Amino acid sequence: MDLNADLGEGFGHWSLGDDEALLDIVTSANVACGFHAGDPDTMLRTCLLAAERGVAIGAHVGYRDLAGFGRRFVDVAPATLTAEVLYQLGGLDACARAAGVRIGYVKPHGALYTALVRHEAQADAVVDAVRAYDPALTVLGMPGAVWLKRADVAGLPVRFEAFADRAYTAAGTLVPRDQAGSVLHDPAEIARRCVQLATEGTVTSVDGRRIRARVDSLCVHGDTPNAVAIADAARTALTAAGVKLKPFSLENRRLTA
Repeated sequence: MDLNADLGEGFGHWSLGDDEALLDIVTSANVACGFHAGDPDTMLRTCLLAAERGVAIGAHVGYRDLAGFGRRFVDVAPATLTAEVLYQLGGLDACARAAGVRIGYVKPHGALYTALVRHEAQADAVVDAVRAYDPALTVLGMPGAVWLKRADVAGLPVRFEAFADRAYTAAGTLVPRDQAGSVLHDPAEIARRCVQLATEGTVTSVDGRRIRARVDSLCVHGDTPNAVAIADAARTALTAAGVKLKPFSLENRRLTA
C-alpha cells in the first residue's frame, strides 16, 4: 500500500504544513505545481527533500486559482486546460530532474479532481496532456472517475486512491467540504480507517454503511492542522497490521545519467 500526502503548498513567504516531517512518513508526495499553490523555490525544495528520502514525486496539477487554493471550479476551455497541465508537468519535472529523479505520477488537485469525476471534456483534456508529456506516467484518482476510464482507454497506467481523512457518502463519493464532518481530524479514527481500507477494501460511509473501495494509495491532506500526527498514526497502524508500505509509481524514477 502507498501512503501519499499533498505537499509543497506554500507560496512565497507563506508556508502551509510541515512538509519535512511528512516526508519522513509518507511514501509518495503530491507536489503542488504553482497553479493552486507552490512556487519554483517550494517546488525545488520539496523535490530535493523527497528525493533524499526515496519518496516518489507526483505532479499535483490544478486549476490556475491561487486565490481560491484550487478549490473552485474553473470553466476553462479544454485546449487551454491541456496546455496548463503540460506547463505544470514540465515545471515540476524540471525540479525533480534537478533533484536526480523524475515525476512518477499525476494527481489532480481540489476542484479539478472533483470535476474530472464526471466532466468529460476536461477529463479528455487532462488525459491529452499526460499522454503528450509522458505516456509512462501513472495517473491517480478516485475509482469510477471518468478521467481514469479515459486514461485507461488511452493506455496510461491507472491507480486508485482513497482519502483517509475525508468522509464518504453511501454512493462512494466524498462528502462536500462545505458540509459539517466532511474532514476527519482524529488520528486514531483515521488510522483505523486506513487499516480497514488496506486490509478489507472497504470504507464506512457517513450513514454507517460499509462500501467497497478499490485502493492502491491512501491520501492524507498536508494542510490539515494535525497532518503529521495523522500520517504518523496511519503509518504506525498499517505497519502493525502487516501492511507493507511502498510507492505505487515507478520507484521515484531515478535518473541514471
